[in-house]
Amino acid sequence: MEDETPEVIRAADDAYEAIRSINHLTITQIHPAPTVYSVLGNLKGVGHLLPQACTQLARSLGRSLDEYDVYEDDGRDPIQSVAAATDHLTRAAQLAAELGAELEKAQSAISRQGYRETPAP
Repeated sequence: MEDETPEVIRAADDAYEAIRSINHLTITQIHPAPTVYSVLGNLKGVGHLLPQACTQLARSLGRSLDEYDVYEDDGRDPIQSVAAATDHLTRAAQLAAELGAELEKAQSAISRQGYRETPAP
């Protein structure tokens, strides 16, 4: 049977799993600055890309009201919930942009660090 999950959901699942993996890999492992620098480089990219994703998701929600017979299961007007979601996605886009900028600053702060292996006793 073919997976009918929309590709956008699978991509979001992959992003979630990637961050979850980083969380697990940083619980007990120690990572020197050059490794963290590389990780931050990718994470700052996420922060810089999320605003566009949030904005486009909000736009897509709005357009769905014209393309589909959208309804709320409690009888409320779906325009109101889409407007609320759009407001939250707009704020999330702003916060994500700040996140990307902060991760870039963190990366820059350690950009000149190196390390040597500690000799075994």
